[in-house]
Amino acid sequence: ENPGSAQAAGLAARMVDALNYFRAELKKSKVAIDYLKGRGLSGEIAARYGLGFAPDGWQNLEAVFPDYAAGPLKDTGLVIDSDPGENGEKRSRRYDRFRNRVMFPILDARGNVIGFGGRVIGPGEPKYLNSPETPLFEKGRELYGLYQARRAIRDDNRVIVVEGYMDVVALAQHGVENAVATLGTATTPVHLVKLLKLADNVVFCFDGDKAGRKAAWRALEVSLPVLADGKVVSFLFLPADDDPDTFVRREGKEAFLEAASAAKPLSQFLFAELSSNVDMATEEGRARFLAQAKPLVSQIEAPALGAMLRRRLAELARLEQVEIERMIPSRAPERRPSQSPARVVRKTTTLESKLLARVLLRPQLAAIIPPDVLTSSTGESAALRAVLTYFAEDPTRTLGQVSAYFDGSEFQAQLEESLAEPLLHQADSPDLDLASEVADMVEKLRYEKLSRRRSELTRMVEAGTATPEQRVEFSELLVTLATAKAGNPSPEERSKF
Repeated sequence: ENPGSAQAAGLAARMVDALNYFRAELKKSKVAIDYLKGRGLSGEIAARYGLGFAPDGWQNLEAVFPDYAAGPLKDTGLVIDSDPGENGEKRSRRYDRFRNRVMFPILDARGNVIGFGGRVIGPGEPKYLNSPETPLFEKGRELYGLYQARRAIRDDNRVIVVEGYMDVVALAQHGVENAVATLGTATTPVHLVKLLKLADNVVFCFDGDKAGRKAAWRALEVSLPVLADGKVVSFLFLPADDDPDTFVRREGKEAFLEAASAAKPLSQFLFAELSSNVDMATEEGRARFLAQAKPLVSQIEAPALGAMLRRRLAELARLEQVEIERMIPSRAPERRPSQSPARVVRKTTTLESKLLARVLLRPQLAAIIPPDVLTSSTGESAALRAVLTYFAEDPTRTLGQVSAYFDGSEFQAQLEESLAEPLLHQADSPDLDLASEVADMVEKLRYEKLSRRRSELTRMVEAGTATPEQRVEFSELLVTLATAKAGNPSPEERSKF
């Protein structure tokens, strides 16, 4: 049996025990019940989303888990170990992560509990607290409420992305059941790919303040490379001091749905934001506008949408369409008249970028990629080396952690491009044999590396400058490469690589 799956099953069982405990505690807590009633929530909605309550106190879960002090419980994210020396203690002390909070269980696509969000009752910081990254839970991949919202998303062909779990639950209470929330992290390409598989329309709903607009812009940037024709991403900004929870409670379901239907399409939001920062009445302002738009519009691979955005860009910049096409050529694969569809020229993807996509999708694959095969000086190779080093330091790190770690770094663009690879359209499939794919790619990289070395040695031998050792290496290399090219090297021959 796979030890990783056994560990996950053990952790999942503990999460169910914790969920049952929190739900039982909610029924006993008048304060928590009054809080939820005060937010307009019914018992039916609380049950549907599995809401619970973590009472005040440092070690309440000790009554739930007989092995409370043992190591494995820490992998659930339900407990924290203090550092020795805190408060004069000589040894580590374990305590509950969630205290005096309404608990929102986070479910995966199959309905398994993989984490929790907690909302403090009364004063206290932080107001919202999420489970940390664990072997079960990666924030960059999961969305709160998606399990409950799937049917409504398909029926409406639309998903509404909000910022908090209370917003999701409040909208559901008022009959808007197709809302989900990101979990204490910015929207990631994996989030968006998942949502665009379920619906043709994605509406991002943010507060109208500065932080909300910044989060919306980040969501726009993530959307560009994964958009497809026929898919619509739009942005809804609520009035100041409003969030979906307060808005729907005050204005009702129909008003919220009307606002969602009037959300600003991505193209309008993109050009409105860029043009608001410059003086579009001057040539200099329009040139700056174009410079800012170019790297964004050039990421769009959807042929029709890309063409329309470039046409609109030409109108706003007061240039001819042909000039814009020259500045921002289409990224969509073009078919030459003499070519059959099978020979369409597509954007080239390097082995390193494909490997990077697979490692980001399944971090445990990092262990089977030896760094010595990455000898290329490309940005993808450098990004892959950096990610492999990051995972080598701690193999349990997750996609959410790696995204946060490299956010804003020189490798961010390579990571985002790899995350947008079509492979991620199959991200939910457990049947992908990525390990075999990675092994094959590693063999190809080894072959390329040895081929480059053969070229170096060939020049030395032909020039008469090769040492006896280099001549021996050259002879062995010819045999190794010939065997590898023949197709099926034996394990002994593979070991020469």
